[in-house]
Amino acid sequence: MPSLTAVLAPSFRIDRTMGLVGAFLLVELAVVVFGSTAGGVAAALAGCASAGVGWLGLGFRERWPVSVAVLALAVTLVYYQTSGINGPTPALVFMVALYAVARSGQLTAVVALAVLIMLVIAYGEFSVSEQKRNVDNMSIALLSGWFLSVIAFSHAMRARQAYQAEAEQRALAAERERDVRARQSATEERLRIARELHDVLGHNISLINVQTTAALHRSTRRPGQTTELLAALEFVRDTSKEALRELRGTLGVLRQVDEAAPTAPTAGLDRLPELAERASATGLDVRVLSHGDRPVLPPKISLAAYRIVQESLTNITRHAQASSATIEVGYSAGELRVRIEDDGQGSGDGSTRGSGITGMTERARALGGELTARDTGKGFRVEATLPFTATATATATATATVTDADEDAAAATATESVGSEAGRVDAGEC
Repeated sequence: MPSLTAVLAPSFRIDRTMGLVGAFLLVELAVVVFGSTAGGVAAALAGCASAGVGWLGLGFRERWPVSVAVLALAVTLVYYQTSGINGPTPALVFMVALYAVARSGQLTAVVALAVLIMLVIAYGEFSVSEQKRNVDNMSIALLSGWFLSVIAFSHAMRARQAYQAEAEQRALAAERERDVRARQSATEERLRIARELHDVLGHNISLINVQTTAALHRSTRRPGQTTELLAALEFVRDTSKEALRELRGTLGVLRQVDEAAPTAPTAGLDRLPELAERASATGLDVRVLSHGDRPVLPPKISLAAYRIVQESLTNITRHAQASSATIEVGYSAGELRVRIEDDGQGSGDGSTRGSGITGMTERARALGGELTARDTGKGFRVEATLPFTATATATATATATVTDADEDAAAATATESVGSEAGRVDAGEC
């Protein structure tokens, strides 16, 4: 079983306040030893000893504030009744103990202790004759004011400490929230880049694969005829140039701070005829239909619609085995509608699962729109609705004058850019 010293030692602490009260106690002890006292040296030393007990009790006030305050009250009463001296030490001990109780938040206990000692003092003073009183009425009023001041000051300090703790917690919570938002933004940006790379590379490489496979197959059946091979190589050249150009624009977000960033999206609905023409080169009959008066679209809306059409054509050329596809673009007040439909075999089992469709759906939802993809029985249909506001349209009008650079120069520069920057992107995202 642990000893009493082992239990009390961790709870005892001497601080500056105890040092100050201890200095008063030493001065008082010196007065007793070297001076004269009314009740005798023995009684004075006994009073100093009781004050010393109260002073040692202050070392435990943080652990047991109410118990220390009760001890200080008892020491004070014993000291002034038996010692024959009127030193300040017991009063200081009781004040410090009272302050500790108030700082701990136990207002009922601290008020009860203050009222109790004032009742004891009042009873002791008013129960004797006027000639024998030690404390006059003014002193009692001042003492009451001291007790009230100690309680009010300690309560104010407690409120201030609680406010500071709450402010620190709010600051920590705000910092954690900023970290979470930063990580979320970084994750969203990585997903956006991965989606862009998937659309750019997946579409163009699929077209290249379909065209070269068909050309090689026909060349095997008709050896010596190089016309189709040359046409396929030209298609590969043009498509790879386009892929490099779009890849350079997509990777622009990874540039260093001292490099010029792209000022416009890499593609938009204004380049839809080029997209349909490249898909037609693979043997797919692509028709583009437009309804309504075309406004100047916000860049994000135009790019999202372009990517949805691009991914849909990629799926058609790779999986649908279709002979024709129709792209319909409808413009209305504050809304853009895009529909891509083919006459292929659809999804077979009627499902619409796949990373491409998932990516298109996420792209539409990110802009407040929606996308549906379903098997029609005669093929497959993708429909997307993208809303836009008048404010965004006005902003797009101000930035619509940006022109594309020369394609040959862009392709040459893109080759160097991809060599230095593509290593930063995980190839698995494509």
